Amino acid sequence: MKKIGIGIVGLGNIGSFLYKEILSKKKDIGLKTNTKISIVAISAKNSKKKRSFKFNKKIFFNNPLDITKNPDVDIVIELIGQSDGVSKKIVETSLKNKKHVITANKALIAKHGDYLSNIAEKKKVNLEFEAAVGGGIPVLRTIKDGLATNKISKVVGILNGTSNYILTKMQKTKNSFNHVLKEAQKLGLAESNPKFDLDGSDVLSKIRILSSLAFNKKISKNPCLKNGIENIELTDIKMSEKLDLKIKLLGITEIINNKLFERVHPCLIKKDNYIANIDGVMNAVILEGNPVGESVLQGEGAGPGPTSSALMSDLLSILRGNIKFPFGIPSSKRKSVICYDKNQNFNSLYLRFEVKDRPGVLSQITKQLAKYKISIERLIQIPDHKKKRASIVIITHKSKELNSDKCIKSFKSNNNVLRTPTIIRLF
Repeated sequence: MKKIGIGIVGLGNIGSFLYKEILSKKKDIGLKTNTKISIVAISAKNSKKKRSFKFNKKIFFNNPLDITKNPDVDIVIELIGQSDGVSKKIVETSLKNKKHVITANKALIAKHGDYLSNIAEKKKVNLEFEAAVGGGIPVLRTIKDGLATNKISKVVGILNGTSNYILTKMQKTKNSFNHVLKEAQKLGLAESNPKFDLDGSDVLSKIRILSSLAFNKKISKNPCLKNGIENIELTDIKMSEKLDLKIKLLGITEIINNKLFERVHPCLIKKDNYIANIDGVMNAVILEGNPVGESVLQGEGAGPGPTSSALMSDLLSILRGNIKFPFGIPSSKRKSVICYDKNQNFNSLYLRFEVKDRPGVLSQITKQLAKYKISIERLIQIPDHKKKRASIVIITHKSKELNSDKCIKSFKSNNNVLRTPTIIRLF
């Protein structure tokens, strides 16, 4: 049996869980890969922190970069999570020193994946990042292996458990966004600073990785259509139910006229649609390919268990001796991205206006929509006579993104419109 040394950098919830998983499953891993593995190096911010496991102090490295140079280490698992800084140095140096690397770091791969994959290919080692997208859902391996001969044209996903939990709880409990967010933080389902989960940045990193794999492209660096869920209010949740719709934060990437169109934003989805019923912390990915048709993968998208499952999958792939291209094909064959102009995209819209309850205000709004060639399919007016204001909800026919963007901005000069209108695209 071949002896393999493993180094783990980062001993937070996921790193600690993985450490125990590897130790408890060494025998099973050996049977499946004909290897004898050992954790020979670990590193974390604080060696004295109380942890749920004991370790030999001799294998603890205060400087994680020392692990990347250690001759006893064959595989480095990076679990710090930064897009730059020490995370990038660890992965880069490990690959240059001909060590295989496993990471769950979507921000790092989305930003530096092309550069790092080049190094891995030149040094003939693996760079594995299954855990970076979809937690325990094997979506990257499905694209690279299971659907390797398919031509994928579109990927749609619920890819952030925090946002999905908040939207689900708002719908089921009728509690406000801030109330549900605080509850999620208490349960450990949202970070103390949840900005990247809520503003769509986390999903965009994952979408960029999926795009690159699905369409054999370099990773896109262009500005994308990105909106989060921070501006979704209970009013919108209740109104969506009246319209027999549900609000979900979707990541979508597709090829339109040989150009890449990536976007992340809340969507209103019909309740009988499969993806509308992915609730709580669950994630789901729908792949459209030829000849396979539509493939659906669903599972828990975050947490130590699902993430460790994906990390272990990468580990076994390396231990079996599979030296693979990180993005499925050689870096030299991956094409540069030509991006689709988001302003030319057409969408039906949900628009909510908070206005002063005065005669003629509705007429002002409809005239402005008409000016920008946005036609109305449905209109609901909800007056609040006590506060002398009203909510006006409009569902539009499909209109060009450029027109809707200009139209929304134009209402800033209208004193009867109390705030920037809420906009949610229909899926």
